[in-house]
Amino acid sequence: MTKKTQDTGASALPLNTILSGDCIDVMNSLPEASVDLIFADPPYNLQLKGNLHRPDNSMVDAVDDHWDQFDSFAVYDRFTREWLKAAQRLLKPNGAIWVIGSYHNIFRVGAELQNQGYWILNDVVWRKSNPMPNFRGKRLTNAHETMIWASKSEGAKYTFNYEALKSLNEGVQMRSDWVLPICNGHERLKDEKGDKAHPTQKPESLLHRILVATTNPGDVVLDPFFGTGTTGAVAKKLGRDYIGIEREAAYRDVAEKRLKSIRRFDRSSLEVTTSKRAEPRIPFGQLVERGLLNPGEELVSPRGKVAKIRADGTLVVSNTKGSIHQVGAKLEGAPSCNGWTYWHFRREGKTVPIDILRQQVRSELSG
Repeated sequence: MTKKTQDTGASALPLNTILSGDCIDVMNSLPEASVDLIFADPPYNLQLKGNLHRPDNSMVDAVDDHWDQFDSFAVYDRFTREWLKAAQRLLKPNGAIWVIGSYHNIFRVGAELQNQGYWILNDVVWRKSNPMPNFRGKRLTNAHETMIWASKSEGAKYTFNYEALKSLNEGVQMRSDWVLPICNGHERLKDEKGDKAHPTQKPESLLHRILVATTNPGDVVLDPFFGTGTTGAVAKKLGRDYIGIEREAAYRDVAEKRLKSIRRFDRSSLEVTTSKRAEPRIPFGQLVERGLLNPGEELVSPRGKVAKIRADGTLVVSNTKGSIHQVGAKLEGAPSCNGWTYWHFRREGKTVPIDILRQQVRSELSG
């Protein structure tokens, strides 16, 4: 795997690499304030008692691995406190973290996030469209997991691609309950024996939504509980840099093989829909300065009213003078008006919205 490093001023950041070792020790060895986003899928501390069987008496492959074993809640809380402290040190001032868990641990993690000064932005319910049944019939089917999204601190200018999420949801504002299937079928990685390579492998669809929503291409994403590498796989596809930390050699081997087969999407396809507010502000006068529109040239309203452009970027209609917004509002008798969509200019016998010229200037500035 190609190893890329980023000079952070203090030391190189080992990008696109899986690091071996205890996550707390490894995080403490990395440069401070060097990571844009952390996705953490820590041990859930399930506290399983005995084997779990299906109605046909076959055994369920439950999470009973040693890494999910803690002697007490106090031990688990200390572990949570230490890894969250190490994670906060790594985040850039405007960085953020996602932590996923179940009812066994997520409330304890949430409390510790607040204790350490993280600022919780949302809790998101991942509702599984195909959950495992409750075979004992003594509780409700556990059909969801909870994710907490938090910025490093209150007031941090975290990344949130609102319009991109809205586009993913067919133009409707994304809610905090996400219905996605669990990892199964061809996506479920298997070991040499044909068994699940990891008991809690997350679906790529979940990470895709998280990374599109809260990172940008070129951002650094850290996963301190890397497992079989879902975070790295999706980050690589989407043009983000990743750092994985995993102490279990078997999981690292599977992740390495997986990541070698991943190819990044074409650069042009990595762009997402952005908020209008995030785009650079272009005053109408800049169009005049650049010669895209000229003093004395006429603009036309939807009702056929004609305004002349003045050298300072204002408009004049009869005795009404002012900005494209002020004049439009005056003509419509409205409290406000979006002049960019209201006014049109003539080219080759056609009327074209002046907003086309604004987008042209924005494209030049961002290019």
